[in-house]
Amino acid sequence: MARGLQKDPYWAPFFDGFPAAHRWLAETRPDVAVVLYNDHGLNFFLDNLPTFAVGAAESYRNEDEGWGIPALGSFPGHPALSWHLIESLVADEFDTATCQQMLVDHAFTLPLKLLWPGDAPVPVRTVPVHINTVQFPLPSPRRCYHLGQSLGRAIRSFPEDLRVVLVATGGLSHQLDGTRAGFINRRFDLDCLDKLLNDPSALARLSVMDLVRDAGTQGVEIMAWLAARAALEGTVRQVYRNYHIPISNTAAGLLVLANEPVIRRTPAAA
Repeated sequence: MARGLQKDPYWAPFFDGFPAAHRWLAETRPDVAVVLYNDHGLNFFLDNLPTFAVGAAESYRNEDEGWGIPALGSFPGHPALSWHLIESLVADEFDTATCQQMLVDHAFTLPLKLLWPGDAPVPVRTVPVHINTVQFPLPSPRRCYHLGQSLGRAIRSFPEDLRVVLVATGGLSHQLDGTRAGFINRRFDLDCLDKLLNDPSALARLSVMDLVRDAGTQGVEIMAWLAARAALEGTVRQVYRNYHIPISNTAAGLLVLANEPVIRRTPAAA
């Protein structure tokens, strides 16, 4: 994106998967994005890595991660919603870390710029929700599913009338190191997208090691998708889906789901 290569033959099949999501976001006009992601060492490192953490800041700053990715500007927060989510999660017995200052890395910033491209700031306020998928012991898929259910209840009970989109990032199947470096499991990825729509509880029954086996060591990031899906109740329909395997070391998926109309303050997850 920084080099303007979206139409390059290598990158075009990836970027061509997003215009339908752009149109849907333009139609629904969410006020806030609750972003479920895993930090890769920018805000947390291996010596201090919470299982779950929620940002409660006025804004969230991006910094150089050491990979040559240009740092983006800060992202506005929504402290009132953040504190409501934190208090609700703790009441549901989730011992989350509360971050009144928080750096956000590529797992947070780049998906938002893919969903709202261009030079203008992202037109939503944000709440970061970090899920540890880096250092064992990891939370189980079932625990992440329950986290998502708790987030959904909290969003729906927030007294201000907001349109909230849940953005889950990471995944799909990939492994960056070891003897299976470059591992991609297309069959698992497509089945995962199906189950996220129709049977998310089936994914919650998997273990972390099931995910490592079938999706690769970094494929466990799918647990963020599972948590976002669990926040939705009632009738959930698929708005759009795209799946692409670039000539690289990770599969790329996009799934847009809309919640009809039971959850009025949580209309969708992307």
